[in-house]
Amino acid sequence: MRQRRLMNQINVVPYIDVMLVLLVIFMVTAPMIQTGSVDLPSVGKSAQPAVGPLEVIIRADRSVALRDRAKGGAEEEVSRSDLPGRLHAAQQANPQQAVLIAADKSVRYELVLDVMDQLQRQNVAKIGLLVQPAK
Repeated sequence: MRQRRLMNQINVVPYIDVMLVLLVIFMVTAPMIQTGSVDLPSVGKSAQPAVGPLEVIIRADRSVALRDRAKGGAEEEVSRSDLPGRLHAAQQANPQQAVLIAADKSVRYELVLDVMDQLQRQNVAKIGLLVQPAK
């Protein structure tokens, strides 16, 4: 009488057959799957063209001028006390108009901050600083 020995190996041939069948099924069905498409609404161009910025010019002698690029770009001298009223009037006409500060490089930083503070008090949404690129 012969004794039976325990078999300690796994037969993987049936698993390979199952994997090959699944692979064939996925390869056949993948090209048939339709991808979803979304119909997005179309929008025409904006009715209003972009408005030129409003420039606050601070000169080396601490004088302030205002240049409205939307109205031709001529400089107008403005006193610092009249600046908030002029800015308020310009912002009521065009609320999305950007305001740029162009200060001479010899002007104290405190004066530029004072003008920025006046702009923020008038609830100006877009404030920028004009600079000259280095050569």
